[in-house]
Amino acid sequence: MINRVKAVLVATSLLLPGVAVAADGGCAAKRLTLERQIAQAQAQGDAGRLAGLRRALDAVQAHCTDTGLRQQRLEVIQARSREVAERERDLRDAQAKGDADKIRVRSRKLAEARRELEEARAKASR
Repeated sequence: MINRVKAVLVATSLLLPGVAVAADGGCAAKRLTLERQIAQAQAQGDAGRLAGLRRALDAVQAHCTDTGLRQQRLEVIQARSREVAERERDLRDAQAKGDADKIRVRSRKLAEARRELEEARAKASR
């Protein structure tokens, strides 16, 4: 059940960029953003978008909790931490082999993984 809730929230966030931004503010911000987007879709007469937004709002109202969002953010941090550790191992292996091209590629990937980890930490601290 929890995985289904997460899937709904992730899908909603991916489909609706404004909601993804609102996720930083918690469930109330998500609801407010969706309600504003619904008003815009109604004003524009966009029935398809309106239906999708209403489904997203129903899902947020039924399943979104601030505790759940915090837990989800912590899980993202854990996943990003594992990714950083894996990239560090890959870089050490490339350094041990002395392959300059692989070292450059692995260093770039490690830097990207570290950046993603910091973004996840910043998002969780909001």
